[in-house]
Amino acid sequence: MIPLPLSVIAEITGGTVDGAPPDAVAGGPVVIDSRAVEPGALFAAFKGERADGHDFAAAALAAGAAAVLAQRPVGGPAVLVDDVKEALGRLARGVLERLPDTTVAAVTGSAGKTSTKDLIAQLVGRAGPTVWPPGSFNNEIGLPLTVLRADAETRHLVLEMGARGIGHIAYLTRIAPPDVGVVLNVGTAHLGEFGSREAIAQAKGEMVEALRPGGTAVLNADDPLVSAMASRTVGEVVTFGRSEGAAVRAVDETLDEQGRARFTLVAPEGSAPVALRLYGSHAVANALAAAAAARAAGLPVDEIAAGLSEAEPASRWRMEVTERADGVTVVNDAYNANPDSTRAAIDVLAHMARGRRAYAVLGEMAELGGSSAAEHARIGRHAARSGLDGLVVVGANAAAMAEGAAEVASWTGECVQVDDVGAAVAALSERLAPRDVVLVKGSRVAGLERVAEALLAPDGPGGPGTEAGR
Repeated sequence: MIPLPLSVIAEITGGTVDGAPPDAVAGGPVVIDSRAVEPGALFAAFKGERADGHDFAAAALAAGAAAVLAQRPVGGPAVLVDDVKEALGRLARGVLERLPDTTVAAVTGSAGKTSTKDLIAQLVGRAGPTVWPPGSFNNEIGLPLTVLRADAETRHLVLEMGARGIGHIAYLTRIAPPDVGVVLNVGTAHLGEFGSREAIAQAKGEMVEALRPGGTAVLNADDPLVSAMASRTVGEVVTFGRSEGAAVRAVDETLDEQGRARFTLVAPEGSAPVALRLYGSHAVANALAAAAAARAAGLPVDEIAAGLSEAEPASRWRMEVTERADGVTVVNDAYNANPDSTRAAIDVLAHMARGRRAYAVLGEMAELGGSSAAEHARIGRHAARSGLDGLVVVGANAAAMAEGAAEVASWTGECVQVDDVGAAVAALSERLAPRDVVLVKGSRVAGLERVAEALLAPDGPGGPGTEAGR
């Protein structure tokens, strides 16, 4: 964070200075974990379900925090506010207003947000100092914490914005109005919370309604609900996709043996070849969105193509491909799951496994509401029709996948339904053989990253793993 006197922080947040002179300065990072305090930091004392940050204020101050953003006195330097979460958002907005040379690019969508955010950051990072969040810091706490990492040297701030309901993205864009707003897709993620894809589109479109003057809306030409958002913005509209009418598109698309895409990037200014290091054809859409955003930020097409070809996966448990010592390939895509991303991951598995046995370990896809059973059954049918050799369904909430797979009479593979992660690992241990390929995919509630960790552990099935395809 840029250094600010506590009096200014109080003015921005609507708070009051307590236990310190008003001209005392906080100039370190803003943190919500007292263990992450550095000298000069501002510690935001959140009260959560399991812990109250106010109880750790003394430890934060002892570790060198300049002050605490708090809702009650903490026995030391503090800025007292009515609501720490709201104050954190106001502080982030106030800091961003003091960084006029920083360009903000923000991404939303039902699937691919984090991967696209990582790609955009790696592209614009070639043009100047760039700040972006680790993983998917995309809510009312993670987003302002990311904004507050920016300083006077930051040229690009790349943000991810998620939504659990109407108005959530509008709230986040009030904290950080985007110069470039990217909407990837409208799928079935969070369908249970929204009720319909049209409601999801209403929420995602709040992104382009909030553009700064002179801003650019980057919209998916291949998704009708997204392309229709052009009518909701006064900014310039740039489309991306595989459609001929898209301003930024891919042609001559192929996949190599490991499932990594090659294509020609085409934009109004010219074209250039791209060889992605990411896996799956679905990565092409993310790459095109990133290319369109980087172009809006001023990068030339050849530089964008070179950057896409050099970009690496930057967030954990998203299509991480590792080859074990015995030749078994583990695809860890266990960070989260929805019907669209799960279908895409199964397609990658089927492509990678040509001539090899393919297993999918699939867990619950959460937040699907009344459509949950039907969506899980569809995934089971898709897995069977993809010709997988084995399907391991984990947890009662994913049981409909097994039912769906059983409906495909032509499928000759095996479906195993288990209760938990330990049983899934045991089932795989009995079945995996050298050169097999196994995908691990599920929503966060399923915790299936532990399956991948067990498969790759030095003392786990198959022995130590070695990175492959990076």
